[in-house]
Amino acid sequence: MLLFRSEEHRDRWREPRGLGADGTMPLATMWELAHAWYHDRLDPAWRRKTADEAEALFTQLGLTGQFWRLR
Repeated sequence: MLLFRSEEHRDRWREPRGLGADGTMPLATMWELAHAWYHDRLDPAWRRKTADEAEALFTQLGLTGQFWRLR
């Protein structure tokens, strides 16, 4: 995981490396994803998310595109 101060900073880092922006997200979205992913992790009834559940969560948070597809 890399953190950048702005989209311009991110783009200056990724463009010379030939990388797309497909797997990037704002810090606020990262926080939402972390909370949604781990909020129930200590519950004794916890179970791993299925690929469908994970993709549904990604879509709900606006994380779309090839990078976020699990199948």
